[in-house]
Amino acid sequence: MKKIIKYIILIVIINITFYTIYNYYQENKIQEKQNNFIQEDFFNTAKNENSQKYEKTNNKESKNTNLYIPQKYKGYEVSAKLKIEKLKIDTYVLKEYSKSAMETCVTKYFGPNPNEIGNYCIAGHNYIRKNMFSELKKLNIGDQISLTDNFHGEVCYEIYDKYKVKPTQNEVLSQKTNGEKHITLITCSDYSKKRIIIKAKEKIKQ
Repeated sequence: MKKIIKYIILIVIINITFYTIYNYYQENKIQEKQNNFIQEDFFNTAKNENSQKYEKTNNKESKNTNLYIPQKYKGYEVSAKLKIEKLKIDTYVLKEYSKSAMETCVTKYFGPNPNEIGNYCIAGHNYIRKNMFSELKKLNIGDQISLTDNFHGEVCYEIYDKYKVKPTQNEVLSQKTNGEKHITLITCSDYSKKRIIIKAKEKIKQ
């Protein structure tokens, strides 16, 4: 009888150990997918679309003597400051996309300089941090977003669309905005199988 109990206990311990290791493996696998959530195809196709359109814009220097945002954050150059009151997000947007930058903060992914005509795209992991996009799914059409930079100051945007796409659907990066200022927020969803897309355009003051 004692031997049987020992065998049962041993089997239980083995199962618990196996389950723990398996969960750890799965979590690391998901994390790895998230770290690579923006595929090269998602970027390269759209990069060729209108790159010359805002090439001159990217060379502009701030005319403001008052700086609204710092030039660097944790060693990375800052492009803008993003504020979403509904989600209590108040974070910098890093200037250049890279895997290491994405681990630090949300990052400019594609488009013109912030608050310029075109589609300014911001990518962020869905990590549960104040400067990431874990709560992006809670945003709805009509919600407000503000983007601040050292050239234009603060510009308010209103969400007009929300949907999900596959990683290969890069039309969300399109710069065809009919002369308007747009921003696009991008993060992972469905275990990196899809992307949540939030579209907003400048809210013109009446």
